[in-house]
Amino acid sequence: MTPSTTMRRWLRRGMSAALATMLLGSLAGAPPAAAFSRPGLPIEQLDIPSAAMARNIRVEFQGGGPHAIYLLDGLRAQDDFSGWDINTAAFEWYHDSGLSMVMPVGGQSSFYSDWYQPATGAAGTLTYKWETFLTQELPGWLAANRGVSPVGNAVVGLSMSGGSALTLAIWHPAQFIFAGSLSGFVNPSLGLWPTLIGLAMRDAGGYNATNMWGQTSDPAWRRNDPMVNVGMLAANRTAVWVYCGDGTPSELDNAGDFGGMFSSQFLENITLNTNKTFQQRYLAAGGRNGVFNFPKDGTHSWGYWGSQLQAMKPDLLRVLGVTPPAPPPLPAPAPPAAALPAPAVAPALPAPAAAVPVAPAPAVRVPVAPAPAAPAARVPVATRPA
Repeated sequence: MTPSTTMRRWLRRGMSAALATMLLGSLAGAPPAAAFSRPGLPIEQLDIPSAAMARNIRVEFQGGGPHAIYLLDGLRAQDDFSGWDINTAAFEWYHDSGLSMVMPVGGQSSFYSDWYQPATGAAGTLTYKWETFLTQELPGWLAANRGVSPVGNAVVGLSMSGGSALTLAIWHPAQFIFAGSLSGFVNPSLGLWPTLIGLAMRDAGGYNATNMWGQTSDPAWRRNDPMVNVGMLAANRTAVWVYCGDGTPSELDNAGDFGGMFSSQFLENITLNTNKTFQQRYLAAGGRNGVFNFPKDGTHSWGYWGSQLQAMKPDLLRVLGVTPPAPPPLPAPAPPAAALPAPAVAPALPAPAAAVPVAPAPAVRVPVAPAPAAPAARVPVATRPA
């Protein structure tokens, strides 16, 4: 082995270690829970039986209509509540929208896929068959028990699950006619990404990526790679919403968390290039049903993902065929004031008695002496004008 080859190998290892450190710092430095949904919203905590995973799976659900948005969590998904409920007001934003909200709980480091092997981590061993649960068991239960259609829905994911949302739509196009990826890893089989993903999974729960999709040469890595399968996404005419910032912070960031801010900036920046390449491949494959947002700011954090979920709402309503509910009726006008009593009317006087005709008295002829004759008066006559 030549010195130059050795140097390149050590340089590559050093770069991998540096990138992994940044990646782990970014994913580990998730902000604390900001707030849960306000009391009074019709949110249910459902425990859905899963034969594929040999246990019940918690799902947060808000009914709203026959079509639903499935919101997938990030790498450090918790087992009690969805990160979407902890860190955003998603339930509030879509309350009375005509869409149901479906938030699977759990799935830490799962990439929401069907694993080859049991998922053995720091908390024990679990069976991860998330794709089977999300595309067979959960929609069947929701159709039977909550009236949610198994077809014509949307799936949206962030970070770890951004690429997962696209992959679910690629392989299940009737179920998911809209797919959103927010700061997603959309080319996980490329270059250093399998190594970085494996290191991140080991840090987030002690999981092994080989148990998930086998060695990096295994076809499962490419099957779960949206970039590799982008042609299917375009051919299916799935509505696509892809967002990634450039790492520049803004008012949506937590300015007090310098360490988390730095790694969030770094991760968003290195993720941006693959998202832009994905857009180019999508257009080259004939895709014409996508929205791509690459603004001049945005870090790898919840403030931006929540903002995007609000921004895509009109598209979701249109694509899923939902007519927004009519605004609440205006309050009824106040009743008119009571009418004043009519003034008292004096009783009508009796009509006067009808006059009785009286026969005229006979005329009496009185003799009158004749008056002396007066001289005739001269009456002037008006002249006609000339």
